[in-house]
Amino acid sequence: MPESNFHLAKLVERVNFTDDLAMFRFQPEREFTFKAGQYATLAIEDGDRLIQRPYSIVSSPYETFLEFFVELVPQGELTPRLWELKTGDYVLVRNRIVGAFTRDDKAGMKRHIMAATVTGIAPYVSMIRTQALDLDRGNAREHTFAVVQGASRSWEFGIYKEELEEIGRRGWVHYVPTVSRPWEDEAWRGESGRVEDVFRKYADNLVFDHMTSVGYACGHPQMIENVKGILQRARFPKTQIKEEKYFTLTSA
Repeated sequence: MPESNFHLAKLVERVNFTDDLAMFRFQPEREFTFKAGQYATLAIEDGDRLIQRPYSIVSSPYETFLEFFVELVPQGELTPRLWELKTGDYVLVRNRIVGAFTRDDKAGMKRHIMAATVTGIAPYVSMIRTQALDLDRGNAREHTFAVVQGASRSWEFGIYKEELEEIGRRGWVHYVPTVSRPWEDEAWRGESGRVEDVFRKYADNLVFDHMTSVGYACGHPQMIENVKGILQRARFPKTQIKEEKYFTLTSA
């Protein structure tokens, strides 16, 4: 392994939301610099090879830890090993954090309409945490976010639903969680339906349009294609649509 390309990071906190969804916080042995919305490559040694996968970072660049919202893939190579980790265990993190799925500051627009499926919320949390910290320090102009996050059931939102609702009380974040299996979640009183079912409704009601806003979609590739279609029909040009697919659908 080219050790110069990776650094050790210790697991300092883990919260299981479901059997297959969890938050992991790692304390790296060295400081990382990155932009909110980018991803890091985590790796675990397997004999003389590395098993490595990229994951969007939840934490803000201002925070000293690296936080991830991960879904277990039972037949995957890396996530079953992550699920075996205990507090104090180590992973490797590639020394370069990369990615272009960051807040668009080039279009000159300060309104951002965002769609996510479950763990796809990660880069948006990073962006929103970062603005909150910047505003607290008097270092930023205020941008406005509308975030629609979909899951099958409400407990799959983890701790991020409460975090985004809390920040939303400041007035510059509109967070809309929606569940696609409300019959399995009888206590749920919020929106129901897939992300794309409610995305256009809130884009229209909150006036996030192609004249004022940038559109984003992160997570499941089919959701991304559906949301891109909605944005295109709403006259968003390609330059105002950003996407981050977490995997690629394969044909049968």
